[in-house]
Amino acid sequence: MLDVLETIFAPAPLHRWPDGATLFHAGDAPSALYRVNRGRVLLRRSLDEGAEITLQDAGPGDVVAEASAYAAHYHCSAVAAGDTEARALPLTAFRACILRDPLLAAGWAAHLARAVQSARFRIEIRSLPTVRARLDAWLSDGHALPGKGQMQDVAAEIGVSREALYRELGRRRGQSAARAAATTSAS
Repeated sequence: MLDVLETIFAPAPLHRWPDGATLFHAGDAPSALYRVNRGRVLLRRSLDEGAEITLQDAGPGDVVAEASAYAAHYHCSAVAAGDTEARALPLTAFRACILRDPLLAAGWAAHLARAVQSARFRIEIRSLPTVRARLDAWLSDGHALPGKGQMQDVAAEIGVSREALYRELGRRRGQSAARAAATTSAS
């Protein structure tokens, strides 16, 4: 089966960014589409009250900010999470590729449909009323908790503060320890 994204992005040059580097800023005019090869790119938006939310956590194989191909400016900023490399395909080349090949255009449309489904799932998670419910939904989608120093990414992904996430994880550890103690004393 044809890997549409691989075909579209194959001619794009590979770029590298260190951890924390910005690929683009909210308000910039899009000039390229990015497909992550290694590392991660976080698509983030700052809210008026100062909070920041993650709208996309793009890993290897993912396209960053697909809708920017049809926008006058980026609505978010993209930041490398860890050392990252991605192919940067100029929008003019992308549009020419899609116009030239109906099979690639259909594959791109299917990719966009999956991206919409993913965005709707994120909205569903963030509409849940408790940190517990949000974390449970996120974990049930196949995610695993990351190591030290990356919990803020999970908090941003599910739309809660770091502190609220840490409290929930502490509560879970406490419940797990209590269950283990009860099991041991019952034996």
